[in-house]
Amino acid sequence: MNKVIVIGAGMVGSAMAIDMAINHEVTLTDINQTALEKLKKSHPLINIQKLDVTHKESLQKAIQPYDLVICAVPGFLGFETLKAIIEAKKNVIDISFFSENSLELDLLAKEKNVTAIVDCGVAPGMDNIILGHYNEIMKLTDFECLVGGLPKEKKWPFCYKAPFSPVDVIEEYIRPARYVENGHEVVREALTDCEYIHFDKVGTLESFNTDGLRSIIHTMPHILNMKEKTLRYPGHVEYIKVLKESGFFSETEIDVKGTKISPLDATSNILFKEWRLGEEEEEITVMRITLKGQNAKGQIEEITYDLHDEYCHSTKTSSMSRTTGYTATAAANLFLEGLFSEKGVFPPELVGRHKNCFEYFLNYLKERNVHYVKKSKILDE
Repeated sequence: MNKVIVIGAGMVGSAMAIDMAINHEVTLTDINQTALEKLKKSHPLINIQKLDVTHKESLQKAIQPYDLVICAVPGFLGFETLKAIIEAKKNVIDISFFSENSLELDLLAKEKNVTAIVDCGVAPGMDNIILGHYNEIMKLTDFECLVGGLPKEKKWPFCYKAPFSPVDVIEEYIRPARYVENGHEVVREALTDCEYIHFDKVGTLESFNTDGLRSIIHTMPHILNMKEKTLRYPGHVEYIKVLKESGFFSETEIDVKGTKISPLDATSNILFKEWRLGEEEEEITVMRITLKGQNAKGQIEEITYDLHDEYCHSTKTSSMSRTTGYTATAAANLFLEGLFSEKGVFPPELVGRHKNCFEYFLNYLKERNVHYVKKSKILDE
């Protein structure tokens, strides 16, 4: 039995700790003692420990007894936390989804003899893993990922709920979106190129640009067209644009009756209540991955993987926690079982390129009732 420490007791972090505790000795840490005690009450076999990751020495000391670290801190803490874990010579699975380039830590990880698998959620995550696999067996020209987490109940005005901090969601709406078109990197504002797309079981959703390609811009430069777009219920984008254009996402402090306040902080506080996902509130994850290229027979083939996942009543686990967290715990178990042992920083596509790893992820998720449905068709040349 391995000793695993999970950093971050949010909805996703807690779900990962519970999943890992099936076969391993697990300690869950967070700065929020209340969140830790709540999980401990329902899962007494999981150890808990209060930890502030911004205190580097405390973090590095806390993780020393463990065989593997799983990091699920908020994005703004992610890069420095991951760097500290690597410096402490600890292998790590990371889903903090920070804005910095994780590959900047690759040399450090190699020097410290560490395996760091990053961005290992649903998207980025499983879309990268699927892309990595097909990049090995096809000459790909096109990759697109459409993905979104949605509440089942549409509550006006935003029709949206998040299992994580609104700050991280707003960051997606602020950060310029990068995609690749005809072999050239294109940068556009987030929330642009809005399109309406139909999905079975859900209906029509709107897709729009966000900066979701992340590492594959660097690791898959030969693919001519690559894009990731976020999915929401129709109307969401317009309301977000109103807030954005009106300055509600600005970090520049303003004076309100003698008090300096950041509009972004105020907006985040308001939206935290508005977007907060109830503990047993039903929500869904929708994703469609489309790949196109030349297969081994020289034919132009289009392959799609569709995911439709819903809140799990039996385990009372949100869909986003399941689809994100179980991808990360699949990576953790895959590493602990010795199926991947290369040293350095590895985005998921560099793990999924190994056939046995690709199949491990799909089977692990299938065992937890998270199903990726594959379809393929030969296109006219």
